[in-house]
Amino acid sequence: MRVDVLTIFPEMFSGFLATSIIKRAREQGQLAVNLVDIRNYARNKHRNVDDYPFGGGPGMVMMAEPLFLAVEDLLAGRGRERPPIILMSPQGAVFKQALAEELAEQEHLILICGHYEGIDERVRQALVTREISIGDYVLTGGELPAMVIIDAVTRLLPGVLGDPAGAREDSFAMGLLEYPQYTRPRSFRGLEVPEVLLTGNHEQIRRWRRRQALERTWRRRPDLLAGLQLTREDQEILAEIAGQAGDEG
Repeated sequence: MRVDVLTIFPEMFSGFLATSIIKRAREQGQLAVNLVDIRNYARNKHRNVDDYPFGGGPGMVMMAEPLFLAVEDLLAGRGRERPPIILMSPQGAVFKQALAEELAEQEHLILICGHYEGIDERVRQALVTREISIGDYVLTGGELPAMVIIDAVTRLLPGVLGDPAGAREDSFAMGLLEYPQYTRPRSFRGLEVPEVLLTGNHEQIRRWRRRQALERTWRRRPDLLAGLQLTREDQEILAEIAGQAGDEG
């Protein structure tokens, strides 16, 4: 996958791109990230990419021309083929695992990182094909959201994770919060590993993990259960959990 990131702060990505799974995906050729400095497309001697808003108001607005020129440069020679052009925006669709999976099917993404008080509306009208938000809060710019999207999507690319099951079993990937995980030592400061994980009985372990994932989700994020297709076993487990919670109350 190729990801072009349009930003006025490309240096923010240096550490992110050079560590952990992202670094490995780039070294293995599964991910290519091209950082595009929007200031390189400014047509004024001070390389300004922002200006005062028409009609007045606080702050500055990112200008349309540098962004148009940058995107047109990236699309040159591609004919009518056009990858998703995504604006990081609090007005966009909330980024969730299903959207990460959808984007992971693409061969090429263009991410635009906004700044200042906003972006010239003509960029939305003529360039952007999608807007994405990572949550209902305010950030200084779109760089951190772009990193979140790159990270979540990269994990889903074939061969990026050493164990393909890892991506499938992560929280939200299966629609539930992840079950508890343990490693050595078996006993630590009086805290023990659940006995079922030491039995070697794969069916018992599978059912225990499923129950733990269902219970965590039921207690912490019950909203996630509403959109899931639950098996009969899941429904029975949830009924048991709810019954036990009622007894505790």
